[in-house]
Amino acid sequence: MKLEKSKKLYEDAVNLLPGGVSSPVRAVKPFPFYTAKAEGSKLYDVDGNCYIDYCLAYGPLILGHANPVVKEALKEQLEKGWLYGTPIELEIEYAKLITKLYKSVDMVRFVNTGSEATMSAIRLARGWTGRNKILKIEGGFHGSHDAVLVKAGSGATTYGIPNSAGVPADFVKNTLQVPFNDVESFAEVVEKNRDDLACVIMEPVMGNASLILPEEGYLKEVRKITAENDVLLIFDEVITGFRLALGGAQEYYGVEADLTTLGKIAGGGLPIGIFGGRKEIMERIAPAGDVYQAGTFSGNPLSLTAGYTTVRFMIENRVIDVVNKTTEELVKGLRDQIEDSNANLDVDAIASMFCIYFGEKPKNYADALKLDKAKYMEFFWKMLEKGIFLPPSQYETCFVSYAHSMEDVEKAIEAFGLCLREL
Repeated sequence: MKLEKSKKLYEDAVNLLPGGVSSPVRAVKPFPFYTAKAEGSKLYDVDGNCYIDYCLAYGPLILGHANPVVKEALKEQLEKGWLYGTPIELEIEYAKLITKLYKSVDMVRFVNTGSEATMSAIRLARGWTGRNKILKIEGGFHGSHDAVLVKAGSGATTYGIPNSAGVPADFVKNTLQVPFNDVESFAEVVEKNRDDLACVIMEPVMGNASLILPEEGYLKEVRKITAENDVLLIFDEVITGFRLALGGAQEYYGVEADLTTLGKIAGGGLPIGIFGGRKEIMERIAPAGDVYQAGTFSGNPLSLTAGYTTVRFMIENRVIDVVNKTTEELVKGLRDQIEDSNANLDVDAIASMFCIYFGEKPKNYADALKLDKAKYMEFFWKMLEKGIFLPPSQYETCFVSYAHSMEDVEKAIEAFGLCLREL
C-alpha cells in the first residue's frame, strides 16, 4: 500500500490545521490517507489505493457514496440555486414525511448539524420546563457544545466535570450522569433531582463508545421513569434515525421520546440537523415562542434535497431490509472467523450497524474503556492494507450501505480472518 502522497499532504496539513485535520477522529497515527473520490461502497485515495468503506463518513451514507439518484436531484437543485434565505416548499414536504415516520414528532426545526440539534433541544427543554439540570448517559456523545462535554465515569449522583479546556465548570455544573443500562441509578438520580431536572438526553443505542445496545426493557423503563417524574426525554437519534427503522430507534424499540434529534442520514450526505417533538413543546421555539434559535443556513435547499431524496429512495426500495440482510451475512462471517481463531474478540450488530470489540462486549461506558484500543488500531492498519476501511477508533461504530455487495462482504470476511491470524 503506497501512501507517499497522503504523507506529504499531512506534512503540509499539520502546519495549517490543528492536528492536521478538521475533526479529531481523522487524525490517524502516523498519518491518515487522503481521499480523492468515492463511489458506491468504495473510497479511492490520492495514491491510487481503493478501500471498501465500512466507516461511511461515520453513518450518513446509508445509500453508499455518490448515489446517482441523490446526485441527480442535487444537480437539478444547483440549477435553481443553492441558498435563498427564504422559506422553500421542500421544508414543508420533508417535515410532513418526518412527522409521518416519527409518531412522537408533530413539528420540526431544520438546523445545520447534529450538535446544533442537540444543543437546541436541550435549550428548548430548559425553556419548556423552567429547570436547569440535564441528565446524560456516561459515554454518550451529543456533539461538541459545552453542556454535554462532560467527563464520563463520574459518580452517578455527582455533577459533571468539563472534558475540554475552555469549558467553564459553571457551564456543566448542571449536567448529571448515569451509566447506560442501569435502571436503578437512573431512577435514583431522576427522582432526587426531579424539581430541577429539565430533561434526559440519551442515545437509545450508544454509538460513540463502541456500539452498546440497550438491555431488554431498559428504554421502556427510562420512558416510564421520566414520565412519572415530569422530566422530558430527548432521544438523540442522529446515528440511529432512519437506520434502525424508518422511524428510528423509537419505532424499533416501541418507545416514544418527547423530543427527537436527527442528523447524518437525514441529510443524505450533506450537513443537516433536525430537532422535533410534540407541538405544544415545539411552539416555544422562536418566532412562535420565547426559546430563541436561528441559523443562516438552516433549511438550505441542497441539504433538504439530499435528505428528502435519500429517505424517499429508502422507502421506495426497502433499503433497510436489503442493508440489514447484507449486515447479517457480514457479521455471521466475522463470528465464524473469531470462533475458528479462538481470538479474544467479540462482534455485535443491530440493523446495519456493527462493531468489532477487542475484549468483551460492553454494556456501558466503563466496560468500553476496558477494550484494547491499541490492539484495535494495529488491526485497523492491517485491514486497511488489505483494502478494508474501518473507523479508526475502537470507540466508533461500523456501518453497511445499500451499495455494499456480497463480494464486498466476502472480501471483508477474508481480510478479517487473515488479520486475526497475523495478530
